[in-house]
Amino acid sequence: MLVDKPAGVTSHDVVNDARRALRTRRIGHAGTLDPFATGLLVLLVGHATRLLPHLNGEPKVYRATIAFGTETDTDDVTGSVTRTAGLPDASRVRESISRLTGTIDQVPPTYSAKQVEGRRAYAVARRGDALTLAPVRVTVHAWEIRELSDERLDTVITCGGGTYIRALARDLGRLCDSAAHLASLRRTHSGPFDVANATPIEDLRAGKAIPEPARAAVPHLPAITLSPDEVRHVRQGRTISAAGSDPVAALVDAGGALVAIAESAGAGERWQPRVVLPDA
Repeated sequence: MLVDKPAGVTSHDVVNDARRALRTRRIGHAGTLDPFATGLLVLLVGHATRLLPHLNGEPKVYRATIAFGTETDTDDVTGSVTRTAGLPDASRVRESISRLTGTIDQVPPTYSAKQVEGRRAYAVARRGDALTLAPVRVTVHAWEIRELSDERLDTVITCGGGTYIRALARDLGRLCDSAAHLASLRRTHSGPFDVANATPIEDLRAGKAIPEPARAAVPHLPAITLSPDEVRHVRQGRTISAAGSDPVAALVDAGGALVAIAESAGAGERWQPRVVLPDA
């Protein structure tokens, strides 16, 4: 299920809304959003939670607004101002963006869920303890400048998982000899999933949302249609004969329902079921 998260609620709040609406505790998500952020959350419901390792959540695309002149302790609009600086020149902004594109080492925000000696970084920061976070290698594929003024940058950022857009805003300000923080954030895409196809939170809470079939969670995997006998064998965890060169495939029944995720085995001559979904 795709959900369009509004500002002011946590990703866990959305999961709880889905649990109540769908009457199941078994719901997982493929990546959280900060409470102030909006946009796409990908939820997995029931037995489909087992598909999480096979989801294709890359690249991620965000619409972001970066405000210049102030830096905050959270690196976003919800924090307290920790530093002010003059506004940057547009040419410096563009040049600094190029330095924040590609594979880079990024220091996560102090207020983040990163683990520090067994504790979450945000918990350490709230206590006022000294905190040093190690840089993490991330990939920023592209920045699309939508609008650039003296005070703000409206941009679309395409990146790999684990990238903190808040940290990109912070580092952009510093590279410009200025200061900056993330003023707004909206996730529009996660791999093949588009927020345009997401359910509004109001519809979810009203019980109007219907999950997509499990096959919709792995559209990137080639589909192999099984015979009734093969469906039975796969549900028993047995291998079946394979054709083709794909290393991983979605095994489906005659109606297109996902039966299992399987890997090529036996020199490509057999399908070995790895995640088997029970018969609905």
